[in-house]
Formats: sequence, C-alpha cells, structure tokens
Amino acid sequence: MLKKRILGLLGLLLLLLFIAVLWANRVITNHARGRLFDDPQAIPYNRVGILLGTSKYLTQGGLNPYYSYRIEAAVRLMKAEKIKYLVISGDNRVKNYNEPRTMRTDLIREGIDSTRLYMDYAGLRTFDSMVRIREIFGQDSVTVISQAFHNERALYIADREGITAIGFNATEVAGTRGLKTALREKLARVKLFLDGWFGKRPRYLAEKIPIPG
Repeated sequence: MLKKRILGLLGLLLLLLFIAVLWANRVITNHARGRLFDDPQAIPYNRVGILLGTSKYLTQGGLNPYYSYRIEAAVRLMKAEKIKYLVISGDNRVKNYNEPRTMRTDLIREGIDSTRLYMDYAGLRTFDSMVRIREIFGQDSVTVISQAFHNERALYIADREGITAIGFNATEVAGTRGLKTALREKLARVKLFLDGWFGKRPRYLAEKIPIPG
C-alpha cells in the first residue's frame, strides 16, 4: 500500500514537472518572438552588447562549439558596427578558470579593439549577467549574444529587470551535444521562474563600471 502511494506521488511530481517545463518553455519562447536576429545587417544598433560566457573546452577534451560560435557571432556584430562596446560576462569563481579573460583574448586575436571590451567576472549565471549589465555597467538597453535558446531566456530576464534587449543568435550546435544542452535549458527555464518567485538576486554586486556614452 505504501509503495503504491509513493509511486503515485512520484508520478504526480513528474507530471507537474512536465507541465511546468512545457509552460515555462512556451512563455519564454513567445516572449522573445520578433526580437532575435541572425543577420548582423538586419539587427538594430545598440551602443552596448553583452556576450554570455561559456567554457572554451569540453570536459572530455576538444574545443566547445558553443564557445567558438559565440566568439564568431560577437566578431560579426562588432565588425558590422551594430554595437560599439561589448561586455563579456562569465564565470571566474575558481582559480585558473576565467571565461571573460579567455573570450577577450580570442576576440582581440580576431581583430577586435581591446578598448571596446569590458569584463564582467561575476556572470556566474545568465540571471547574474543580465542584472549586472544594469546594476554594474549602467545599461538599460543591450544586445545579447549567444545561441537562440539562451538569448530567449536572457531576454525574458532583461524584461523582468527593466532592460530593453534584443538578441543576436550564434550558430546552433547540432547532434547529441546540442540535445543535451536543450534538455538542460528546459529545466533552466523552470528554475528561472522559481528564482523569481523566491526573490533570488545575483551573488555579487560591487562597484559600478562606467561605459563611455
């Protein structure tokens, strides 16, 4: 009898999770409709962009395609002069791991002027990055650079935080690797709403970093 009740409860929890995933995905995807761009010539100009960080290398070895495609997208956007300055926001919580610094190095290698690049070393999560672009860097309008699924979630956060945002899509990653990331994204979207309901805020908010007008 007890076993049946436990199985019934687990089944109910799984059903609720499934419904939550579908609902969160639909809300966030619909919210970003019409504000994501693939062509740098078609996207409106914004003075500041934000490049969302990721690891350069995969845990099993080899270059992370999400990283490569985001660097490529940022270079395309800056060379098309659709943003003037770029904030690179990523993780730097452990020694010898620094997403913003690595991305900055590769952007400079691609010919981007270092004086147009700003570092956000406390972008531990997408939520933190989007809140900090306003609270630390003083921006209320921004172009987000990442893959489309990631941009959708970032734009929802931006709207909730009073930031006018559009997204420039980096190339998507196909195959098994892309499928795993897509599954993680579904859960991240549910967590976004949970964080909002519980009033979660970024881990670090420090001195402001002004960006020239």
